[in-house]
Amino acid sequence: MLQFIIRRLLHSVLVLLAISVIIFFSIRLTGDPVTVMFAAGEPSPEAIESVRENLGLDEPLPVQYLIFLKNLATFDLGESFRTGLPVTEMVVDKMGATLLLAFGGVFVAMLIAFPVGILSAVKRGTAVDFSGRIFSLIGISFPNFWLGIMLILIFSVNLQWLPASGYEGIEYLILPSIALGMILSGILARLVRSSMLENLSQQYVSTARSKGLKEWVVIMRHTFRNALIPTITFLGIQFGSLLGGTVIIEQVFSWPGVGRMIIDAINQRDYPVIQGGVIMLAMIMVLVNLLVDISYSLIDPRIKAGGGSS
Repeated sequence: MLQFIIRRLLHSVLVLLAISVIIFFSIRLTGDPVTVMFAAGEPSPEAIESVRENLGLDEPLPVQYLIFLKNLATFDLGESFRTGLPVTEMVVDKMGATLLLAFGGVFVAMLIAFPVGILSAVKRGTAVDFSGRIFSLIGISFPNFWLGIMLILIFSVNLQWLPASGYEGIEYLILPSIALGMILSGILARLVRSSMLENLSQQYVSTARSKGLKEWVVIMRHTFRNALIPTITFLGIQFGSLLGGTVIIEQVFSWPGVGRMIIDAINQRDYPVIQGGVIMLAMIMVLVNLLVDISYSLIDPRIKAGGGSS
């Protein structure tokens, strides 16, 4: 087990290193941030060079990257070009809202997918099963930004039941969570259905029924509990994808999270904020996947021999 954990840790470090390389060099293709800062005036070449020197942009890119890695090792993400505030504090301040939205999306996905998947499996081949599969297909097909806009038009603009933007209470979380969790619910419902069908054909289900247990007991206490193992693993892995999806949803709903902060930083070419926001999100994704791999290996020892879950 110790060797497995060490191997996964090294793999996670390599992934983060690769992400840092991609992020650091790709965002510098967007243009010179100093040009954006002086967009409203005509500064002298000396003034531009002075700003570049103060921001550390006069160094060669490989040197800038090594400095970035050195600071990253101590969780120093630099200072914002626009505000001068520490990026670490900015990201931590926004991360709570982003994680709240991601957990809200997971909750909505489970709230919808579990009943749909269970009913589709239990009523296999019936109209209920067909409707469940159609729902899964529709859920997967909807772009979350389009769904977010439709939810705003219906429930905020027309019905005026829920707020369209911002975050001042739990009611502000409902619409963005639905928009974020709907796609996941479609995928999750299909997984629950297939996992339930696999377990319903097992011998222990027949044994439980032969003992005279009520059908709902057989379904919920025996079949569903065993079907949860791959489902929970899938949710853990998909949690990282939800964090990435929050970038769009936060923009649609003006949600005060890391995703919206990154979008604003891209428009302003604020390199440290972009780097810090993306790296922190990547760290959480990698950490979640690492924890899923370790926990799943504890449940199923065969995973150790295979090198981890996919």
